[in-house]
Amino acid sequence: MQHIEITRTVTIPDQHKIERYRSAPQNGPRILFFSGGTALREVSRDIIQYTHNSVHLITPFDSGGSSAVLRNEFFMPAVGDIRNRLMSLADMSVLGNPEIYAFFTYRLDKNASQTELRKELEQLATGHHPLINAVPSPMRKFIQSSMISIQKSISDSFDLRGANLGNLVLAAEYINHDRQFSPVIYLFSKLAEVRGIVRPIANVTADLAVSLEDGKTIVGQHLITGKETAPLTSKIKDIWLVKSQQDPLPISVSITKSTCNLINRAELICYPMGSFYSSLLANLLPQGVGTSIAKTKCPKVFIPNTGTDVELFGHTLSEQIELLLFHLKKDSPADISTNDILNLIVLDSDTTQYNGSLNNDMLSREGITVVSCDLITKQSSPYIDAAVLNRILLSLC
Repeated sequence: MQHIEITRTVTIPDQHKIERYRSAPQNGPRILFFSGGTALREVSRDIIQYTHNSVHLITPFDSGGSSAVLRNEFFMPAVGDIRNRLMSLADMSVLGNPEIYAFFTYRLDKNASQTELRKELEQLATGHHPLINAVPSPMRKFIQSSMISIQKSISDSFDLRGANLGNLVLAAEYINHDRQFSPVIYLFSKLAEVRGIVRPIANVTADLAVSLEDGKTIVGQHLITGKETAPLTSKIKDIWLVKSQQDPLPISVSITKSTCNLINRAELICYPMGSFYSSLLANLLPQGVGTSIAKTKCPKVFIPNTGTDVELFGHTLSEQIELLLFHLKKDSPADISTNDILNLIVLDSDTTQYNGSLNNDMLSREGITVVSCDLITKQSSPYIDAAVLNRILLSLC
């Protein structure tokens, strides 16, 4: 088989191309996102109009909320962000999917007693709960089986307060499938008509650690994001993976061959907005990510944050680009060129949305093109409008 590299000129937005994708989303482009959390929720909900082939590599390192309780109980990766993305990509026009969404986003009462919560879990497992009764078969049988499994698996000390039902289902099936995510996600994706591919960047139990300019080391994603604790007041200097919150020494994690293949088959790779360290850079930490991206011949696009990202305290836009390039090249700095890993930066036309100016000399030297668009709308301000961003990404494919 012969491989030929070509270049072409594109129009942004390319309305003809967008409408072509809309008419046959099952044949849509393989746009790959490195992300985590909720920043791409609306992007994911919107993009399924145009493609059912988007790929979402998600960080499994969350150490807060109900994910932390499951991680501590079963020594497993965090499932919350995976569950969130699966539900964002589920086709809500399919009969029964709104009820599945309601079930998977439901949280048990934070103020109820453990006795009351275990009784509710029993009702869910036996089919005597309105949430499970509303879910059509075969998903209802799948969920009930998972509820029975989680009942049997959790210890007497397991805290059910605030537990998310979707997380419980995914945790139960992860254990039932020899602690592998792929078969669980595949099965759920088929049952819930998920219009895309979702995978953890690595099937490992690990935590994030960062060092700050003031000399402190912080271990645990929930302590970095500013969502469960006060925002950081010192600039982040470095980020790495550790075995646990009790052991801050760096560990080596590698992506699997199947994850490598997903990257290699991408038609566009997007480094999107979101928590810069805990969502974007965290996804680039496992060995093999940078090398796989470099080998993939497609556009690679960075979408910097607008609004406020507390993880970027003290960082300029130019520093973000330098950090992104550093982590993308980390696999093999001498062999990976900038052109292999980053081609385009898409910015809002109002540059006051960003901290600091671009280093245009560096961008020109490295061959990075800056695309200026009206990314922020009246409805989305101060954040990027998901529909606008998707039309840009689709036009680049």
